[in-house]
Amino acid sequence: MAGRSESGVSLKLRVQPKAARNQVVGYQGDTLHLRVTAPPEASKANAAVVSLLAQTLGIAKSRVRIVRGHSSRDKLVVVESLAPREVKQRLNAPGGAVNPPVVPSS
Repeated sequence: MAGRSESGVSLKLRVQPKAARNQVVGYQGDTLHLRVTAPPEASKANAAVVSLLAQTLGIAKSRVRIVRGHSSRDKLVVVESLAPREVKQRLNAPGGAVNPPVVPSS
């Protein structure tokens, strides 16, 4: 689930590297599941995660930052410049996530 942090909206992620395609799968509980084609070596999968989220949310890659889980499938990402409601709407838009969470209004 998306939550508000001091520097933006925080998202808990579960990433599947070396997938057949880059895809925002959707939420399972409070964790957003992503699939990326990049392998989990030399930060290639992390770069793919940042790129996929930025593209899905329609923001610059510099506005998406991995704050925890750089070498793990479970990550905490902060999205800057968007409110939780905007993140929910953009993930719920066509081409966005399936089963988006209910994000409290700010």
